[in-house]
Amino acid sequence: MNQALEAALNEQITMELSSAYTYLAMAAYCESINLPGTAHWLEVQAKEELEHAMKIYEHVNDRGGRVVLKAIPEPVQDYASPVAVFEAVLAHEQKVTESIHKLYALAVAEKDYASLPLLHWFIEEQVEEEKSADEVLQKFRMAGESKSALLFLDSKLGKRDEE
Repeated sequence: MNQALEAALNEQITMELSSAYTYLAMAAYCESINLPGTAHWLEVQAKEELEHAMKIYEHVNDRGGRVVLKAIPEPVQDYASPVAVFEAVLAHEQKVTESIHKLYALAVAEKDYASLPLLHWFIEEQVEEEKSADEVLQKFRMAGESKSALLFLDSKLGKRDEE
């Protein structure tokens, strides 16, 4: 495996692990404001991000590369509202999408064709991630200040299956 791509994949592993940590912090915040369903949704998301990190981890190892884990930054602990949480979720997923696109471009430039199927999977996954985050954000925005709408939405989010 090309060293530049290996280094970039290692950075992506760190980003995916950081995503999991970020979503757990968001879940903890939602628990603290008595939104257990929303916390559940974010916990499922955190587990998914760990799976993403492991997909890349295994790919690097399978290709004879070396996984080098780096420090994960401390996540934000408090938010102004559930809307602010999901604005942050969407912005974070857009940042991940940009990173995956750069990885794909690097793999193409380096002619690392073995990495392209993995990265293509991530490209498709990010379409789903951004759509899902935006849908929840728009629902929280629609709920506005309505306590009953907020509780209903929280109940629905609590039914998210672990994929």
